[in-house]
Amino acid sequence: MMDVKELYEKAFKLYDEKKFDESKELVEEIKRVDPKCKALPLLEILILDAEKKYVKLVATIEKLLPRIKISDPQGRESASDLFDILGHAQKDLAMPEEALKNIKLAAQLTSKNAWTQHRWGAAIFCANYVENFSVEDSRILYDSLKKCFADIKPFPKKFYAHKKIRVGFLSADFMLHVAMVWSWALLIGLNKNYFETYLYSAGKKSDKITDYLRDNVDGWRDISDLTDAQAAQMIRDDEIDILFDLSGYTKDTRVNVAVYRPATVQISGIGYMNSTGLDAVDYFLTDEYCAGNPDYFVEKLLVMPKTHICYVPTADLEPADDPPCVKNGYVTFGSFNKFSKITDSMLAAWKKIFDTVPNSRLLLKNKLIGSEDEKNFVAARLKNFGFDPARVELRPFSKGYLAEYADMDIALDTFPYTGGVTTCDALWMGVPVVSLFGDRHGTRFGLSILANVGLGGLAVDSYDAYVQTAVDLAADKDSLVAMRKELRGMMKNSPLMDAKSYIRDIEMAFLKVLDAARK
Repeated sequence: MMDVKELYEKAFKLYDEKKFDESKELVEEIKRVDPKCKALPLLEILILDAEKKYVKLVATIEKLLPRIKISDPQGRESASDLFDILGHAQKDLAMPEEALKNIKLAAQLTSKNAWTQHRWGAAIFCANYVENFSVEDSRILYDSLKKCFADIKPFPKKFYAHKKIRVGFLSADFMLHVAMVWSWALLIGLNKNYFETYLYSAGKKSDKITDYLRDNVDGWRDISDLTDAQAAQMIRDDEIDILFDLSGYTKDTRVNVAVYRPATVQISGIGYMNSTGLDAVDYFLTDEYCAGNPDYFVEKLLVMPKTHICYVPTADLEPADDPPCVKNGYVTFGSFNKFSKITDSMLAAWKKIFDTVPNSRLLLKNKLIGSEDEKNFVAARLKNFGFDPARVELRPFSKGYLAEYADMDIALDTFPYTGGVTTCDALWMGVPVVSLFGDRHGTRFGLSILANVGLGGLAVDSYDAYVQTAVDLAADKDSLVAMRKELRGMMKNSPLMDAKSYIRDIEMAFLKVLDAARK
């Protein structure tokens, strides 16, 4: 029979191979053999995190943390890891303030510079979920991140005399991914007479979209196994004029490659909604509606005249003939946004709408609801806000979710982290969206999308106006019926889907920033 050490090593190997059920069986066996095994709680936490069982995960970590001695170097690193995992779990459970506090604490506790970089970037990302976050709050995070790169000597700025402008795109998501919904037109649409397109892929997964891009761009580079310094050298060797980061601080980001300044001009945006906080990134792509307060940005804002995104639907499924209220006799509000975006303030506003619109229903669909404990957590939270469970439907995420917009009359956007692709998808399926915006770029996606479609009046700047707009729209059944039939055409005819004009605007912007860099 194996001893405890061998059992643990086998259990960890099974976890590493994503065989979680088998790993858990060994965990239980270890508990019987040695209930005081000190390494066991960490493995349990890692399994819970991998299985996205965030409710149990938070409870387990909170129970374990008081037993760790932060004064001890090893304990300090362990605490750092636990605070990081805890913070990310709290973010997914829509506890943004607690999440940000713990992710920052994780960054402060670790002595490993690579992890420090990663965790300050995660803190910057998490701040997008926090409603009351000032310019000064942002600057503190940016300054903390910059300290991680103090020893890096960037490449000197270099200009090239290419016949065509070389544009490199940096992302881990060159596949069927929400980031591609907005960036696809740009990746394949630049005028080949004047531009060359290079893709720097940090992703390990691939699909038909990956294959198509690999075969149809001027240069495809896999940087998934390269260090930031090595990836930067590759970009430098390719003599890239403009490097465009599409990820910001989203999953598997490699935005830190930009710190080395491998390209003449560096831009971020489209797949991310706020500043990178990096001085090495020269511009952030935005538009006249999204721009908001520029003080939140380290970068200069590169403002498009209409839209900074171009929507490409993932399916051509036709909208339902009528909104469900015609058949049901009541209005169904809904949100297919991530649960992490549904703050307490948002639920309070939704409850006011619920109370004002007689017999209305609420439909929520997201990945968190796919697990039993997490679904119960969501249901309990709604009940605490006074929602009648009989009038709420919770659905787990599924790939064919576009068809389910047939069950929704009005989509309710989230705040401060608004919907993006989900807002476009709702409109594409004939469902109007009510949105709330603030002064930060990331809070204004709903405003930009709706204004470009011709429904700017559905985007408002206060909770009271948000509630009233939703209530008024629910009372106007004729408008709901008309929009179900007309929104698809409005989308197609809007700047959001005018790829030709969008690409022309982007190309003009690229020429502008290169010219400015030479002066």
